[in-house]
Amino acid sequence: MHEEPILSIRNLTTKLEIDQHAFPVVDGISFDLHLGKTLALVGESGCGKTLTALSILRILPKPPALPSEGKVIYKGKNLLALSEKEMRRIRGGKIAMIFQDPISALNPVYTIGAQMMETAELHLNIYGEDALEKAARALAEVGIAAPRELLEAYPHQLSGGMKQRVMIAMALMCEPDILIADEPTTALDVTIQAQVLDLIRNLQAKKGMAVLLITHDMGVVAEIAHEVIVMYAAQAIERGEVGQIFDHMAHPYTMGLFKSRPTFESKRGALMAIKGSVPPVTNFPTGCRFHPRCPYVMQKCRHGEVPDFRIADSTEEYEHIAKCWLHDGSEESALRWKEVGP
Repeated sequence: MHEEPILSIRNLTTKLEIDQHAFPVVDGISFDLHLGKTLALVGESGCGKTLTALSILRILPKPPALPSEGKVIYKGKNLLALSEKEMRRIRGGKIAMIFQDPISALNPVYTIGAQMMETAELHLNIYGEDALEKAARALAEVGIAAPRELLEAYPHQLSGGMKQRVMIAMALMCEPDILIADEPTTALDVTIQAQVLDLIRNLQAKKGMAVLLITHDMGVVAEIAHEVIVMYAAQAIERGEVGQIFDHMAHPYTMGLFKSRPTFESKRGALMAIKGSVPPVTNFPTGCRFHPRCPYVMQKCRHGEVPDFRIADSTEEYEHIAKCWLHDGSEESALRWKEVGP
C-alpha cells in the first residue's frame, strides 16, 4: 500500500493481570488500516480479536487490563498516549464501533431517537430539531423506511436486524474515518446477515471509510475483506491480501478455519474441523501456540519463538506472512508438508 494509512498499529500489546501475574491477550500485533479498504481479523472465540479492537479504543476495564503498550497512530497522534478527554472525542466520533450484540449496546429505557440525539450532541455539537433531523437521515441511509417513526420506538420493539441497522446508523452519524465491526452478523439469520454485509460495503464505498471487521467466518471474509489477519492465542499468525490467504493458505490454523466454515449448529465457540480448543490466556503453550492442535507439528515447533516467514506469493503491495516453521525452507519442513498434505 503506497498511500498513508489512516490508522497505523505497531506492536500493540495488552496484558491482563490475573492473580498478580500479567498475561498477554493481545501480543505484538501490527497492521495498517487504509481508507476505503476492509481488513478482517479472523479466528475462533478467545483468540484476541475483540480485545485488539477494545485496546485500540482504550475501553478495556482496568483492572484487570493493564494499559496497552506499543503505538496506535491516528492522524499523527498515538492514541495510547492521549488523555481520556481527548480520547473521548475520537472514540465514537472518528473511530466508531458496532458490536455483535446490538441488544446489549442499546439502552432499553430510552427511545432510539434519544440515544441517537445523544451521539449527535456529544460528537457533533448539534441539538434539538437539527439532531433529530441528522438521526432520521442516518436511519434512512441504512435502509429504514420510516425513520421518523422509528426514532420514537424503544429497542425491544425492533427485530435483531433492525437493531443492527440502528447501531450502524449511530456509528455512521459522525462520519467516522474508521468503522470497527465486531461480528456484526453473528446474532442474525442468514438473509439478514447478507443485507447487513451489503449495507456496510455500500456505505464504505460511498463514504470511503476504513473498516476493521472482526469475524470467525471465512465466508464473510471472502465476501467483504481486502486484507486478512488470522489471529490465534493473542498473536497474528498469518496475514495477507484476501486472494493470497484463500489461494495459498500458509498456516495450518488458517486451513482448519477454512475447512470449518460454521454450520448453524456450530456458530459459537470452537470450530469442529480443528481438534482441541484455544488455550486459556493463563496457559499458552511454549513454542508455536498452535502446536498442540497442529497436524504438521515437528520438534522445533514446541519451543522458542516462531519467526514470521515471507510466503512466495507476496507482492510489493501485500506481503503474505505466516508464523510457521513449515516455511523455513528446510528439508524437514518440506517432508512434513508432503507427508500430511495441504
